[in-house]
Amino acid sequence: MRDVRLGDDIDDFCVRCKRVMNHAVVSVINAEPAKVRCRTCHSDHDYRREQPPPPKVDPRKQALFNEVLKKVDPSAAPVEADDASDTEPPFDADVPEASEAPDETMAEAAVADDAPKTTTKAKGRRK
Repeated sequence: MRDVRLGDDIDDFCVRCKRVMNHAVVSVINAEPAKVRCRTCHSDHDYRREQPPPPKVDPRKQALFNEVLKKVDPSAAPVEADDASDTEPPFDADVPEASEAPDETMAEAAVADDAPKTTTKAKGRRK
C-alpha cells in the first residue's frame, strides 16, 4: 500500500457524527495520518483508526447505582462500569408482573384516584 498523503480520502470514526464516515487527511506524521477532517460535518479531529472513543463513565453515578443495588439485594456483587452496558438486568422470578398483581393493590389505587384534589387559582389578568 502506498503512503498516505495530504487530502487523501480515508474512513475514520467521526466524533461529531458518531459513526464511521469519509475523511480527508489534514496532517501526516511519520507516514501515518495524524489529523483528519470529516467530509460530512467538516470537523477536524485526531485520526482514530476507525475506533470509537471509550464510553465515559461517571464514577459518582456508578457508586450510587451500586449503593441502590446493595439495598435491593445485599448479596449481589457490585456492578463494574464495563459490565453495566453489556449485560441485561437479572430476572427475578419472585417479583410478580403487572398482569399477575393482586387485586388488593388495584383497589388501593382506585381509592387513591377518588381522593379529593386540591385546586389552585389561576394567575392572570382579571376580566
